[in-house]
Amino acid sequence: MQPAPASPPPPYWLLAELTYRCPLHCAFCYNPLNYDAVRKELTTGEWVDVLRQARALGAVQLGFSGGEPLMRDDLEELVAEARRLGFYSNLITSGVGLTETRIAALKQAGLDHIQLSFQDSTRELNDFLSSTKTFELKLKVAKLIKQYDYPMVMNCVLHRYNLPHVGKIIEMALELGAEYLELANTQYYGWAMKNRDQLMPTLEQVREAERVVAEYRERIGERCKLLFVVPDYFENRPKACMSGWGQVFLGVAPDGVALPCHNARGLPGLDLPNVRDLPLADIWRDSRAFNAYRGDDWMQEPCRSCDEKGRDLGGCRCQAFMLAGDAAATDPVCAKSPRRQEVERVIAFAARGGATQPILFRTDANSRALSAKTAESGHGVGGIKG
Repeated sequence: MQPAPASPPPPYWLLAELTYRCPLHCAFCYNPLNYDAVRKELTTGEWVDVLRQARALGAVQLGFSGGEPLMRDDLEELVAEARRLGFYSNLITSGVGLTETRIAALKQAGLDHIQLSFQDSTRELNDFLSSTKTFELKLKVAKLIKQYDYPMVMNCVLHRYNLPHVGKIIEMALELGAEYLELANTQYYGWAMKNRDQLMPTLEQVREAERVVAEYRERIGERCKLLFVVPDYFENRPKACMSGWGQVFLGVAPDGVALPCHNARGLPGLDLPNVRDLPLADIWRDSRAFNAYRGDDWMQEPCRSCDEKGRDLGGCRCQAFMLAGDAAATDPVCAKSPRRQEVERVIAFAARGGATQPILFRTDANSRALSAKTAESGHGVGGIKG
């Protein structure tokens, strides 16, 4: 394999995954299955150093995520440092823990943006999918966000359970005064992959949801911007992996592992670097993990000779690994992939009704059990070292 370009562009977006701790137990969480093995979170001082290094490297957008970032008592301090450095900062939250005292403190610290997640437009399904009683709390938090003059940005992850409710979800967003609604079709990584047979919608559900969203866009105009992206499995071409592996996105996990994409620690053999061991600039420019899928020299056929490779960049590396067993393979969601039948099999299974076994919720106990199972099999997962 030829070396990647010597000078990658600076990262645009830094995702600071402050913690894997979370009060919710969502069945579609992208956190690693064995997140419970991550014990030693970066300290406040270490996170401040990461922010400073990332800003010096050129990053301008900053997301505070998790888990639930509000589980960190130092969030306000990190937001204040982000403002001092000149980041545009975004809190990605379930709303649990966002009291009036904390939102006032975050406003004072300089937080620019809050994205609030809902699981559904109904109390019953919202609380079922998160395995918590949080719907009423989320409604109160939505009002707090408006009260403190933040743009109302709502997020709802879509799947077979709530796709039929997409119209009601839009109505809820309008009632709450949302300026943006991200209707984020499930990406099948982490816990969502574990529950894929339970969550995968039918083609008919996806197309009907598309129709409903198009109708609302026509009706409401700019009142609320509706973002809806068809799930990869139902497309003939994949989306570009993170707008290019190691081109735009830089993630840092709670234990300091640096990530070229959200789910990179699920890929074997990457030897993901840690910010505790190396400067962020060295990680971004020179590490094997971040250079692994830069450029196109790594591509196999049919990607290597495809005239569309400059647009989709071979698709998603994590999806390729999970469906084809090879992270360098053509993403099987592509109609040109020799493994496209794997996707067709999953879609056909969903059309027949999907799985009948219960959903496996994201809980510490389930994470420990999956960690133990992984250890017994002799396969490590993505750089989790405790």
